[in-house]
Amino acid sequence: MSAQKPASWAYAEEFVTENQVIEEARRRGEELGAVPVGNGAGVLLRLLAAAVKARSVIEVGTGAGTSGLWLLQGMPDDGILTTIDVEAEHQAAAKKAYAQAGIAHQRTRVITGRALDVLPRMTDGAYDMVVVDADKSDYPAYVEHGIRLLRSGGVLVLDNMLWHDKVADPAARDPQTTVLRDLGKQLRDDDRLVPALLPVGDGVLAAVKR
Repeated sequence: MSAQKPASWAYAEEFVTENQVIEEARRRGEELGAVPVGNGAGVLLRLLAAAVKARSVIEVGTGAGTSGLWLLQGMPDDGILTTIDVEAEHQAAAKKAYAQAGIAHQRTRVITGRALDVLPRMTDGAYDMVVVDADKSDYPAYVEHGIRLLRSGGVLVLDNMLWHDKVADPAARDPQTTVLRDLGKQLRDDDRLVPALLPVGDGVLAAVKR
């Protein structure tokens, strides 16, 4: 790897900058301990939502609304974001961020609860995009629900798939790293998907459902 590569990555991460509302949501998320998506990952979410004209999006892990704001920027004006989180305090912060961004309240459906209790009630094949950024140990279960919920041509997105640069280190064998590494390999070979692992933020795996 060239000595310039880290500088190029940093340049790419900040190539599109976040607006003031997203910056404030990021700050609130950090204060609450709800780690927000990296700037580059947020830009990618916006791009993917726009590319598939995502009118129905499920987000597992609301945080303080940073990722939701990026998604809503890319979605059509009639798009609806359904976002699920166990932390009501985090979702209150997200609702504040949506309001500050001028997002009509009917465009967000904020559900407080365990995603593994909520997702089984969602309709098969009814969603254009599923974004997962929550408890890493449950990623495999979230993914199976996500694939079921996506329409053909829909996009599955998983954040933190390089997990602080540990996934690429074979010596790193802690439970979270192992789950994410094994899941990445499983999705790479899943005939239902067309996947790519991107070195954006903390690593984003994006896959199109066939």
